[in-house]
Amino acid sequence: MLLLLTGIFGWHARKAEITYNLTNVVSPTDPDLLYFQQFQQMFGQDGNVLVVGLADSRVYQLAGFRALQRFSQGLTLVPGVTRVLALPTLPAIQKDSVQERFTARPLFEPLPATQARLDSLLALVRQEPLYQGQVLNPRTGATLLALTLDPAYVNSARLQAVLRQITGRADQFEHQTGIHLHFAGLPYIQAVVTAKVTSEMRFFLVLSVLIMALTLYMFFRSWAAVVIPLLVVLVVVVWTVGSLVLLGYKITLLTGLLPTIMVVICLPNCTYLLARYYYDYRKSGNQVLAMLRVMRKIGVVTLLNNTTTAIGFFVFCFTDIAVLFQFGLVATLNIFGAFLVSFILIPILFTHLPPPTTRQVRRLEARPLVRLLALLERVVLQHRPGVYALTAGLLVLAALGLTRVNSVATMVDDIPLGSPVRADLRFFQQQFSGVMPLEIVVDTGHKRGVQQLPNLARIDQFEQYLATLPGLTPSLSVVTGLKTATRAFYNNAPGSYRLPDATEVVFMQRYLTRSQRAGGRAAFGLPTLVDSTGQRARLSLRMADIGSTRLASLLQQIDSRARILFAGSSLKAHLTGTTLIFTKGTAYLIHTLKDSLLLAFLLVGLVVYLLFRSFPTVFFALVPNLVTLLLTGGLMGYLGIPLKPSTALIFSIALGIDGDNSIHLLAKYRQELVLNGGWARAAIATTLREAGTSMLFTSIILLLGFGVFIFSDFGGTQALGILMGASLLLTNFSNLVLLPCLLLTFAPARQREPVASGLPLLQ
Repeated sequence: MLLLLTGIFGWHARKAEITYNLTNVVSPTDPDLLYFQQFQQMFGQDGNVLVVGLADSRVYQLAGFRALQRFSQGLTLVPGVTRVLALPTLPAIQKDSVQERFTARPLFEPLPATQARLDSLLALVRQEPLYQGQVLNPRTGATLLALTLDPAYVNSARLQAVLRQITGRADQFEHQTGIHLHFAGLPYIQAVVTAKVTSEMRFFLVLSVLIMALTLYMFFRSWAAVVIPLLVVLVVVVWTVGSLVLLGYKITLLTGLLPTIMVVICLPNCTYLLARYYYDYRKSGNQVLAMLRVMRKIGVVTLLNNTTTAIGFFVFCFTDIAVLFQFGLVATLNIFGAFLVSFILIPILFTHLPPPTTRQVRRLEARPLVRLLALLERVVLQHRPGVYALTAGLLVLAALGLTRVNSVATMVDDIPLGSPVRADLRFFQQQFSGVMPLEIVVDTGHKRGVQQLPNLARIDQFEQYLATLPGLTPSLSVVTGLKTATRAFYNNAPGSYRLPDATEVVFMQRYLTRSQRAGGRAAFGLPTLVDSTGQRARLSLRMADIGSTRLASLLQQIDSRARILFAGSSLKAHLTGTTLIFTKGTAYLIHTLKDSLLLAFLLVGLVVYLLFRSFPTVFFALVPNLVTLLLTGGLMGYLGIPLKPSTALIFSIALGIDGDNSIHLLAKYRQELVLNGGWARAAIATTLREAGTSMLFTSIILLLGFGVFIFSDFGGTQALGILMGASLLLTNFSNLVLLPCLLLTFAPARQREPVASGLPLLQ
């Protein structure tokens, strides 16, 4: 049955696809997201433009300009590229007095034959207000190519093929001219991130398996104890990816971590089983009997341990955010799948293999661990006041560290600081104020309200205000289009770039109507700027990736100004776009993850209560884990790791994993209390010697497993590795030192008899 299920999951796993959607971080019922979806229906996509920029004077020489024209024409042949707006393809907006309409004639056709002719045409471009800040920076000479991509390609695996063709042609251009090109835009970032997710998912999976194999061999010195757990891991990884596809999900930045996380979580099950199997086989000398005892003694406890681990992920299923829900659901299902696979395969296979040798069993008596546990035992039994004082001091430091934690995120937050993507993004922010889309919709309140001059005048005032804000490009709108038409109507006369007055509109109306019938907007290379009813006008801008905190302030500032300018009229401004949705999603995610952490505490406490039927035991289980999380949060502040979605989810996961150790130690402690007549000190000593070994083994495995994420190129993934590693180290202090001290302190006085320390680990 396992083979059959694995085959089914494996068949579907090969169909896994990767996505990087910036808008699925918001609740599907969120008003801003619903409005953004309406915006896309009215005006089309806002995040499907890839830009290629350059700042080199050679492009204004005849040879360089011709190379740029060939490059631009070649890009139009790439499947998935619907339009290329570049310097050599810019249209000249002219008045056709005979047919009484505006025409868009390619300005550089035929191609200039002399440098003088090229210079004169470039001068015309520099004088055209429509192109300044959009295609050309007249101050520095930088220019860009804007490639509009088919949305069907942007949101599919075909985007990688499109990008490969674009970059391939770009490499040829750079080789021929020596002119360096810069890339940006959401499709480019999406393609880079998805490619990196794919490569890192494979790299982390292989690296974690190798590290786990080495760790298992060091612990058990048996190839069977290495190969069989890795077989279990392989089955669980196949189940994980297969279930992702069967549920209709795609691989994201979060779910891309799941195969490696499942390796890390699955192996402690194997370690618990094998360590206990070796120990019981040494006592009984019978493989089947030893394995039966293992399953009876630790089966339920291990299931509950897996349950607490799953809780750290399951709480994400209570959110209505797609990326978190998918991550939590797939992880939860496969954690229990890992328990099932390990408790079926390991007993079957190990009872049919030769028994462990005496040498292999004695390998578990790791002398460094014995000495460490003996030290912890002396600390717990003899220095409890010092432990409490140290804990209090650490919590004070953690509180100071928590005050340093800030919550901020950018759209390229997880991309390394030294990445070429960030360098290119800085280029566009310096030369063109950025490339991140920001959309503003002005609703006039009634059909064809955009055609009324008073409304256009108010929108013009609003655009003039936007032009004063740093970090924003000039907006594209019906106003800029109408100003350009007025300038063309007067044959580019000085001072004619303005809105027409009521008299001029009468004469220009025929030109505008006939231009519209001839597909003027598409010919001019402009996006859809007015909805089909003529009620809503679109102001399309680009901006710098300034971070969620500054962006929220900027958006509030723009909204406040719009209310003032549109007061007394029916006009209303709505800010929307991918950038706004992503920023709101960041704040929403962090708030949701805080609620998830509280829910995780409640669920872990419920599991502990169901297992022990004791409210004091719930207190003993949760306090050490709360200390661990507070110390981890303080460390986060000292390391300068910001609170963002990729780091906020660490706390719920860490709580689920740390809860394992608490339950394991408490279960062993309760068992020892029964066996030795209720003497707390003796129970604590025995618990530390016997349960402490497997807890330390597990912590080492988890630490090494999560440690591979430190090698990631994504900042959030690196933080996951660092903070999870810190949490695993701190939980050993909390559960092997603080928790035993609490148990001893709150035990009845009659149970605290003296006990000798430093006894052998395995009896």
